Amino acid sequence: MFSNMGDMSKMFEGMQENAAKLKAELESKTFSVKTGGGMVELSVNGNGEVIDLSIDDELLEDKESLQILLIGAINDANKMVQQNQQSSAMGMLGGLNPFGAK
Repeated sequence: MFSNMGDMSKMFEGMQENAAKLKAELESKTFSVKTGGGMVELSVNGNGEVIDLSIDDELLEDKESLQILLIGAINDANKMVQQNQQSSAMGMLGGLNPFGAK
């Protein structure tokens, strides 16, 4: 498969470069979600780190509703990030599926 160890080393270097590019690309993306008709707005970067949170003042009096809306917003944002990471990783692999599924 590889004519020598140098070829394998070059392949691994290329993979490391692609991984670093992917990480930088993910960090630069922003995903925003709104719950409760916009009463809670949450923004995360492509690594899933919260970068902005806005809560309507009306919710500050209703702890239970606030908790429910925050959980929903966090879960929705995490799903968006995971889907983006998966599609970005598949793009980096050139559409090859290492797991053999179709």
